[in-house]
Amino acid sequence: MTKHTKHDTAFGIDIGGSGIKGAPVDLRIGEFAADRLRIPTPQPATPAAVAQTVAEVVDSFDLDKHVPIGVTFPAVILHGVAQSAANVDKSWIGTDVEKAVGAATGRKVFAVNDADAAGYAEVEYGAAQDVDGVVLVVTLGTGIGTCLVVDGVLVPNTELGHLEIDGHDAETRASEAVRDREDLSWEQWAQRLQRYFTVVENLLWPDLIVVGGGVSKKHAEFLPLLDLRTPIVPARLRNAAGIVGAARLAADRAH
Repeated sequence: MTKHTKHDTAFGIDIGGSGIKGAPVDLRIGEFAADRLRIPTPQPATPAAVAQTVAEVVDSFDLDKHVPIGVTFPAVILHGVAQSAANVDKSWIGTDVEKAVGAATGRKVFAVNDADAAGYAEVEYGAAQDVDGVVLVVTLGTGIGTCLVVDGVLVPNTELGHLEIDGHDAETRASEAVRDREDLSWEQWAQRLQRYFTVVENLLWPDLIVVGGGVSKKHAEFLPLLDLRTPIVPARLRNAAGIVGAARLAADRAH
């Protein structure tokens, strides 16, 4: 399913609430082409401050001016514009992320929702590589992030962590943060995940579900407790996924 791109290298930047991370990515294998650089996210995380920090990250690498730049952002992104703001300053809402970061870096920038970037990386290089049809990548963390890819094409901004299930916003019952906060056993948490994934698979009929987020390292504790008709597997790219996916999507768009 991997599509060919005219670029061998692209640069990915992962903007988060605590850190802004970036690295060049070898697109042939989906791995960093140099060590990742991380700079703490400025506080307050306003558009000007964040864009300047992104520029610092980019400038610390010797990049050709034509290298595609992809940026992940913790928000719904519609045509480059942030429609929400999670863990960054609310002044980002309505801000054109591509223009703000592009002006600071002096480069053309492609912006994408953080869960979409991480999920796309799993489809191109990770646990869902060479899987045809409908792939759903779900990240379990502070909330529940989702990424839907159909025959290799990203369907952006799905936000399926906010499905209303049994009268609750799904992520307020089944995220990894809730497991921690309520001190749920793996079995108790798996019951909540079972309910969530059953609803999702009945809506989408995916060919594969990939589970990411930090807790995916402990997948043996909870994935075997789920009884779904859809194959469900742990993500492979872990913390690299956002940067790799952003770089790949930027290269695809430049193509």
